Amino acid sequence: MYGYIARQPIFDAAKTVYGYELLFRDGEANSFPDIGADEATSKLLMQHHLLLGVESITGDKPAFINFSADTLLHRFPTSINPTSTVIEILETVPATPELLAVCQSLHSQGYKLALDDHDFDPKWDQFLPYITYVKVDVLQFNLLQISRYLRRIAGYTLVLLAEKVETAEQFEKLKMMGFHLFQGYLFARPEMMKQKQVSSSKANLLALIAEASKVELDFELLAGICQRDVGLSYKLMRFVNNSQFAARQPISSLKLAMVSMGEPELKKFIALLALANLADGGVDERLTVALIRARFCDLLAVQKHLSNNPPSAFLTGLFSNVHEIIEQPQPVMLQQLPLQEEIKQALLAKSGLLGQMLQLCLAFERGDWEATLTLEQQISGIAELADVYQQAVRWADSILVS
Repeated sequence: MYGYIARQPIFDAAKTVYGYELLFRDGEANSFPDIGADEATSKLLMQHHLLLGVESITGDKPAFINFSADTLLHRFPTSINPTSTVIEILETVPATPELLAVCQSLHSQGYKLALDDHDFDPKWDQFLPYITYVKVDVLQFNLLQISRYLRRIAGYTLVLLAEKVETAEQFEKLKMMGFHLFQGYLFARPEMMKQKQVSSSKANLLALIAEASKVELDFELLAGICQRDVGLSYKLMRFVNNSQFAARQPISSLKLAMVSMGEPELKKFIALLALANLADGGVDERLTVALIRARFCDLLAVQKHLSNNPPSAFLTGLFSNVHEIIEQPQPVMLQQLPLQEEIKQALLAKSGLLGQMLQLCLAFERGDWEATLTLEQQISGIAELADVYQQAVRWADSILVS
């Protein structure tokens, strides 16, 4: 399933891209769907920001997103990063005391607000201390009307953004009037983008991976999550039974099962669970490969006496092909995962000891014996690679068995 989004660039006076206005679309026709503003905003955020990251769409430039009355009053904008997003207050939103309180609150939290299609009505003047951008539709008013209004609000520190700029003459006159940013067909039409969507449930699983990178885990929190999901409970018990901790003591609770595993093993479980669900729960061959690589790198780390908390070598192998499973470019995928920088560099550049271990696994996997021997010598202190690989395969099979 794909999510569609239109982005229209916003330029500065030098005609350099400053940011993008993001617009929800329902298909490749690049037309706005016949749905309400609240639903459009919700879909835009769910499909692109909360699941993939708006930054990946805007190239780390500010994203201007429309918010209607209900989404603002219910504080929906606080689910997004204030450094990456500008909250546009639609012209249809009533200027009520409740809205003013919301704007004051959002401003105090570091959010930048914009008045969209501003109509110059004095009722908005009380909002201006909390506003960063004022967007003016330059086709709706003549230049004299705009000039008079700008003189009236000259005492406020505002960034003026001209919308629907269609001619070079307009652009030059608006610059002289004090406009800082510009948007319109003179520069660019909305550009359609299509991205593979990650479902909400999968996005939650990706969030769980953050736990695998923490030094300390919240066992009560994790046990509570599993207790609400029978499938998670079953998978946890199965993972415990396949671990070296299975025979230590009878398991009477999920929390005890987690504690008996120890934090490094539990972190592996969290990452495995996330990856298995990203693969839609089936025995995807790519998932099998990921598990084998994870265990292979983990066993090498044991031989090298590397610290196992967080289990960096295991995570390096496990996430070596997750981008293929979720059909995202690896750099984009890694931006969304809270993995240690050492792991990210091992995955992207094959650098460091973790990168060498991953390279060794890949060389052994494809039967490149010359590269295998070279890497073996570079890493040093490891032995019996064939046995290590066989152990990894057996372990992966034990995890995947239903």
